Amino acid sequence: MHRRCPTTAPARNLETHLATGGATHCNRLETATLCTGDAHPPWHQICHKQQATKKIFMAIFGVADLSPWWVGVAGAKGGRLQSVADPKMGLPVTVSLQKVPLTPKQNHPKEWNSTIKHHTKLKDDHAILTTYTQMVSLGITPDSTTLPLVLKACARLNAVESGKSIHSSILGTSLIGDVRVGTALVDFYSKCGFIDEARAVFDEMGERDVVSWNALISGYVRCCHYEEGVLLFREMEREGLKPNSRTVVALLLACQEILELRLGREIHGYCYRNGLLDLDPHVGTTLIGFYLRFDVSTSRLVFDLMVVRSIVSWNAMIAGYVDVGDYLEALKIFVSMHVGGVHFDSVTMLAVIQACAEFGYLRLGVQIHQLAIKLKCIDDLYVVNALLNMYSENGSLELSCKLFDTSPTLDVAMWNSMISTYINFGCYEEALSLFVSMRTKGIREDERTIVIMLSSCAELADGLPKGKGLHAHAIKSGMKMDIFLGNALLSMYTELNCVEDVQKAFAELRSSDIISWNTLILALAHNKMRSEAWKLFRMVQDSEFKPNSYTIISILATCEDETCLNIGRSLHGFVVKHAIEVNLSLNTALSDMYMKCGDEVSARILFEGCPNRDLISWNAMIANYIKGNQTHEALLLFNRMISEVEPDSVTVVNILSSCTEPANLTQCQCLHAYVTKRDSYFGFNLSIANAFIMTYARCGSMQSAEKIFETLPRRNIISWNALITGYRMHGRGCDAILAFLQMIEDGYQPNGVTFLSAISACSHSGLIEKGLELFHSMVQDFKIKPELAHYGCIVDLLGRGGRLDEAREFVESMLIEPDASVWRALLSACRVNCDTKLAENIFEKLVELEPMNPGNYILLSNIYAAAGRWLEVRQIRTWLREKGLNKPPGISWIVVRSQVHYFTVGDVSHPQSVKIYANLRSLLCSIKENGYVPEDLCWISHDEGEYG
Repeated sequence: MHRRCPTTAPARNLETHLATGGATHCNRLETATLCTGDAHPPWHQICHKQQATKKIFMAIFGVADLSPWWVGVAGAKGGRLQSVADPKMGLPVTVSLQKVPLTPKQNHPKEWNSTIKHHTKLKDDHAILTTYTQMVSLGITPDSTTLPLVLKACARLNAVESGKSIHSSILGTSLIGDVRVGTALVDFYSKCGFIDEARAVFDEMGERDVVSWNALISGYVRCCHYEEGVLLFREMEREGLKPNSRTVVALLLACQEILELRLGREIHGYCYRNGLLDLDPHVGTTLIGFYLRFDVSTSRLVFDLMVVRSIVSWNAMIAGYVDVGDYLEALKIFVSMHVGGVHFDSVTMLAVIQACAEFGYLRLGVQIHQLAIKLKCIDDLYVVNALLNMYSENGSLELSCKLFDTSPTLDVAMWNSMISTYINFGCYEEALSLFVSMRTKGIREDERTIVIMLSSCAELADGLPKGKGLHAHAIKSGMKMDIFLGNALLSMYTELNCVEDVQKAFAELRSSDIISWNTLILALAHNKMRSEAWKLFRMVQDSEFKPNSYTIISILATCEDETCLNIGRSLHGFVVKHAIEVNLSLNTALSDMYMKCGDEVSARILFEGCPNRDLISWNAMIANYIKGNQTHEALLLFNRMISEVEPDSVTVVNILSSCTEPANLTQCQCLHAYVTKRDSYFGFNLSIANAFIMTYARCGSMQSAEKIFETLPRRNIISWNALITGYRMHGRGCDAILAFLQMIEDGYQPNGVTFLSAISACSHSGLIEKGLELFHSMVQDFKIKPELAHYGCIVDLLGRGGRLDEAREFVESMLIEPDASVWRALLSACRVNCDTKLAENIFEKLVELEPMNPGNYILLSNIYAAAGRWLEVRQIRTWLREKGLNKPPGISWIVVRSQVHYFTVGDVSHPQSVKIYANLRSLLCSIKENGYVPEDLCWISHDEGEYG
């Protein structure tokens, strides 16, 4: 490393310069530098200054001749630097006073050995090897006390070849028979991973003491040969040697790894009888670690009985409680440690911060942060990163951001943590912005950065292009496509429902694991590729990766309806037969499968029989009841749930999705009050807020929906879509258009759902031209490819406006094949225009696509009725009876004192039906007396309902 003076002069190697009289020039600096004001001074200037420089150094070191010192100057490194200057020449000279050159005269072996010992005290392994090399070149052999120091330096530097060379050089000499040298060789080989060579040296030793045995036993344990280490201990006992603290530490580590509780207890008893626990705190610390593998309470007993505790002992006990999930006890020990005046280090900080994060103790976490600042631990990036994660897990985005913004040094791990924090809080755009800022500031992202960003793509409006961009960037940057990154790519493409990209990414993986296969099976299942998913499942069975619970969860996704019940039961049997663990996730997936396949009894047996139902289990069951239109059962289950577990945003959104009619307004309001009361738990959750906007709109309270929207601290495209859809439901087309324009002005990018809601609002409000204008803008300005729903909406728009010919031409000009919904919209338009001929042609196409849909028949029947063609109406009714098709009758309802009363046409099942019909007849008589003449609207009673 070069050290430069303020004038940026290059460093000169003082040893080379003075020893050669300025004849050579070296830019490498070891411990002393000669700095001049010139970047490259002429050689004659150096020669003129040489004598003055020598005088300065002779004055500093009090010697008459500098030549014996130069090797030491070259070999020393680091140390405290002080500067002196020649008063005549004005020449600054920087020297190391801590590491004074100690190279002895070449014919004094004792002084060479002393030099090596001096470097050992300074922990300068490079200087030790340099000095040893110089000794060997001069034919000087180190003694039996010095050579082990050289071998230890080789072990610390992992200088394998140097150590082997030393071993070879002493073969056949008296040194090889020295127990200290032999022990050092055993220690060297074992620390470098050559345990067989260590054993060979050990076996050849004529004399072996406890230290020798310890070196070999520790070596075997270090190289993960735990059983062999224990056997060596037995052999050592047979030779009559008494174990010391280092022996028992190595043995306890071995017993810890092979779970040898009995032997570990014997060693504990030996330590207790021989007082090793009181003499060496390392023994107690190792015992704590040993018992932590079995029972944390026993570790605590050892800890409490320790007379001498080191910081390592305290850290081991705190970390032990954290590992077993007893975060409160870990925090209590830390408080005792702090109150007792025990000084803690960054390792303590990391364990305690993790405990605060897991326990949810934000207040103590803030105090730990203050302690870290006070004790200068805040300079440790590991501690800062842990604090950031702690604030994130405790729900404080503000403190996470503040810590990140005020940290003077940010490494890639810190950037990753902050990006991950934004994603965890649902701030996906902010995460993306931070990623861009990271790259702008020159911080090179790593594989973990890409993995974190990939997890956010499914939540971004343009997630697929962003995900593909990250994929391409990873390849271009030369990142290794390992399992970690590969599985993240598979997961991203699966969440975005891009099965072809999943298959391609899977094919490009250098290596895969069971997670890779599970993800691909899930992607195929979600895309209705049942046969491909099952083929892959059979391949997993024949591969080195055997199916696990998550493989079964993935393949269960292919069981979607009653036709798959037997397949689902077979999978359940496969799980039992192959003893696959039925964890909570698999239990929930099996229950979900049975519900989807119509076997509610089996689903409830699995659900009720699960002893540790979690939030996901409850949510899945409630969602299935809602999907099956069993709203009452879903609500009953929800009321049970809140007595066992705290619902989350998914639960609330699921329950809100069941509130689809004005009769559910009271239920929606009750749920709103429930969430508001638990504001400290839910906090601000945009997904819940958006769900309430949509639900209030569906339940007829557009005013409440608008109020929630206006009070949102932040919005996303879903918020605007919910508001526009609400206006559509209420026939407020102009308000929907105004909201759409305001959204654009606020900088939000509309998506396909936005345009569908806005165009539908125009359709229901008679804004024909505005609706067509929106459709063209969607295609031309926003480059959004129309889907079948958009085409159907335009057909409905034109049909409602009486522009049947335009609607027909629009259908004929479609770039994709019309589906049943588009043809049905055109058929509905025929009703408005009483065009029976066109209606008959369209009906033929509908019957081909949906032969068993009674709604299509009734829609044509209504068109015939409107045209007065009653013979055809009766014919259609006959077809419906012959085919066994029935359309559920329309239902009306009213809520009285939280009780919902349902009514259908001609229904007399209500307990008060006699009074109800009496009042109805009275009302009909009253309106007739006021001049109302009823029209022949019998066809309306069969109305299919308007589009959208």
